[in-house]
Amino acid sequence: MALSNTQYDAIMHEYEERRSLHRQELEERQRYVYDNIPGYKDLEDEAASASVRFAKRLLSGERLDRTVLKKELAELAKQKLLLLTEAGFSSDYLDMGYTCQACKDTGYIGNEKCHCFKQKIIDTLYDKSNLRTLTKSANFKLLTDKYYSGEDLDRFHHAVSSAEDFIKNFNSDYQNLFIYGTVGTGKSFLSICVANELLKKGNSVIYFSSSGLFELLAENSFDYRNKQELRNIYDDIYGCELLIIDDLGTERTNNFVTTELFSLVNERDIRKKSTIITTNLTLEEIQNFYSDRIFSRITSNYRFLKLSGQDIRNLKRIAK
Repeated sequence: MALSNTQYDAIMHEYEERRSLHRQELEERQRYVYDNIPGYKDLEDEAASASVRFAKRLLSGERLDRTVLKKELAELAKQKLLLLTEAGFSSDYLDMGYTCQACKDTGYIGNEKCHCFKQKIIDTLYDKSNLRTLTKSANFKLLTDKYYSGEDLDRFHHAVSSAEDFIKNFNSDYQNLFIYGTVGTGKSFLSICVANELLKKGNSVIYFSSSGLFELLAENSFDYRNKQELRNIYDDIYGCELLIIDDLGTERTNNFVTTELFSLVNERDIRKKSTIITTNLTLEEIQNFYSDRIFSRITSNYRFLKLSGQDIRNLKRIAK
């Protein structure tokens, strides 16, 4: 799926606003330092004057050794840093800040789109679930084991530990997670926790409800005018670094869904792109509802995490 010109311009405008905000913040810090550290502004002015004097001499025809200027500027920079740190400021207090250090808030590294730009495209085109909002209420800081006990608690701790390993080794070890179990036991919550951590590390993540994913594919598959659009969708869904399919089994299962699910699982495995699937279905139901080929791919290539216990949503409602 391709961005429209309006969507692209909106993203680039957001980057422009980021840079403007960080420039304003830096200017405010500079003014504060000038007002509160005697001599700092004088050293900065002297560095500028030294550069201007050197340039004028070069333009007048003098043959000068540039290393002399470099040494003079380095000494002035050393004195400025000393004043800054002695006043209790960090050494990088007057460095330009960036939301994304990799591209310095331009969206590009050379001619290539930065990982942050790629995720913005994903957020714009696919995030009907509003993943960024979901991560504010579903993250590891809010994860708790107070709703589990006994064997359910053991399963919860095992699932969380496995999810943490998944995150830790994500960029070096290809792996997939299949999180299954009874309704309301935290499967979607845990998958969003994982998504949040990987987003913070700069990985591209697409999050879909199962019904939403297959509806999107069906809408474009059966409209001959959308062939290029469909190719773009497949490129994104097959190629993103993490795909989360939430609540597998809630879609209307038919031959189209079965075919598409197999292609998705198979193609992402070929490309070594990680996938997380959550479902309320049992393993026996997965085998019965979908093809043996799908069941075989999942059992061969996914790590199984089972969550069980009472419906946490009901427990929270009762508590209220």
